[in-house]
Amino acid sequence: MSEPHILIVEDEKKISRVLQLELEYENYKTEIADNGKDALRLMQEKDWDLVLLDIMIPELSGLEVLRRIRKVDESMPIILLTARDEIHDKVSGLDLGANDYITKPFQIEELLARIRVHLRTPKKTQKENESKLSIGELQVHLDRHEVIRGTTLIDLTRREFDLLVCLLRNKNIVMSREQLLEQVWGYDYFGETNVVDVYIRYLRKKIDKNFDPAYIQTVRGIGYTIKDIHS
Repeated sequence: MSEPHILIVEDEKKISRVLQLELEYENYKTEIADNGKDALRLMQEKDWDLVLLDIMIPELSGLEVLRRIRKVDESMPIILLTARDEIHDKVSGLDLGANDYITKPFQIEELLARIRVHLRTPKKTQKENESKLSIGELQVHLDRHEVIRGTTLIDLTRREFDLLVCLLRNKNIVMSREQLLEQVWGYDYFGETNVVDVYIRYLRKKIDKNFDPAYIQTVRGIGYTIKDIHS
């Protein structure tokens, strides 16, 4: 079994270095981010097993980082670190989806114990348990990365596939361009929002053109939704 990868998000260099040394002594792989933007970048670039997230960090607060992570990853174990023993911080963090919190100063043995507990807990989410999404005659097999409409096998790029999955998981809900950007392109996509329109057009050509009915619907001034208009 490979060593778990832990991201340490902490701007106090002495604390982050101590955490890194202690965790690596316990055979964890680690990296450090000292601000919120770097934390989101590293989350996007690599796969992590757990995040230690300080609330008081520059660029983006720990709570904002937590909020953005939870929009795209519901199961990542996240332990909040805070120097402020205030109920408000803890409640806000738990409401936003943190798995646990520990108040500084803390004993490293307690933190290690909490890390072990969360790494042992299976990640069970609705998204992981799904094997197929469908609407009408359109079927998406997640495990095989396969899309079928009726009897026609449709070839999609990875981004088109991810966009279709996002729409299907939110079917009959109108998704704004900004929501689609966050969920499909990532935490901090800095390009133009019209990339969504471009990929919607690509997707329509493949799953709706030459078929009836058309599933992808435009809601003027808001965004897009996918629905079976005959249902």
